[in-house]
Amino acid sequence: MINLTDSAVKAVKSAILGSPRPASGLRIKVEVGGCAGFKYTMGLADGATQSDTVIEHDGLKVFVDNESQEHLVGTTIDFVVALEGSGFTFENPNASAHCSCGKSFG
Repeated sequence: MINLTDSAVKAVKSAILGSPRPASGLRIKVEVGGCAGFKYTMGLADGATQSDTVIEHDGLKVFVDNESQEHLVGTTIDFVVALEGSGFTFENPNASAHCSCGKSFG
């Protein structure tokens, strides 16, 4: 389903430890929008909802709603540190188009 690199898992675990609010994992969602048709959204979550699939990577829980799953099958999420800035990247084999921001796809 969804793969997270070691770097991504480490970044999310660090965010959870530093969060002022309780969080038990990472929510990943695909929404309509962005310049290419769909956009990725991510955030810390305190638990799963009834419509979520829970995936575990190295002790990290990832919550994905059923509607987003079909868009994310086979996606690899990485956390990259670069001179231009740091952030999460998505390598999605289901995307036919990408925008330059890296957070939107079609």
